[in-house]
Amino acid sequence: MATATRQPIKINIDADLPTSREPLCHLTDTERVRLGKTCTMLTLPRGSKVYGQGDKADKIYFVLKGKVKTTQEGVSGRDQIVKLAAATDVIGYRAALAGERHSATATTIEDSTLISVPRADAMDVIRENPALATYIIKSLARELRLCRTRSVSLAQKQIRGRLAESLLCIRDKYGYVSGTRKLNIRMTREDLASLSNMTTANAIRTLRAFADEGLVEVKGREITVKDEPGLERTSRLG
Repeated sequence: MATATRQPIKINIDADLPTSREPLCHLTDTERVRLGKTCTMLTLPRGSKVYGQGDKADKIYFVLKGKVKTTQEGVSGRDQIVKLAAATDVIGYRAALAGERHSATATTIEDSTLISVPRADAMDVIRENPALATYIIKSLARELRLCRTRSVSLAQKQIRGRLAESLLCIRDKYGYVSGTRKLNIRMTREDLASLSNMTTANAIRTLRAFADEGLVEVKGREITVKDEPGLERTSRLG
């Protein structure tokens, strides 16, 4: 397993980060240099906490490599995955922008590298850059729409529909391993259950039923989608 490191660095954003992707493509040359001087690189092994629920939101995080889940503790004490993040995604920015403490916990799903930007520096750039501010507003609007859609689905769909929707959500976020229909992530049954708002036992039982029906193939933590239209139909029917 990789060793966790949190070290101050001077980043050449043009060389080290994918500036063609949002939100970095909205930065001016001057802003790139400014942020590059105050960033911190985090190299974290799987299962590492990036920030915790209740922590002060004094940084915004850019996922450079790897995968991260954001979980929120429910009233029953069971964690609920509320967001999945991949390379080029930004996390922790809602609480930072609002000047609040984090309402959820971010944890790496696999070995990951992130760049953290101090909130004060990020806020300065956002105030000065209308294109970046517009991108963030749109991102917040999209997340709000997704959260509302997921809330309705998790409340109204049966177990089969919820698990099928979660598998499709993973597909949309992480894609397939090149040349296959194997989901490009090795997710534990506990995480799959957390994403689907069900117990681990129900997730295992339902996933086994999907395999028996030919919707998926399961080998350990590897899940291959065998019947994508069937999985979409199961999700749609709830």
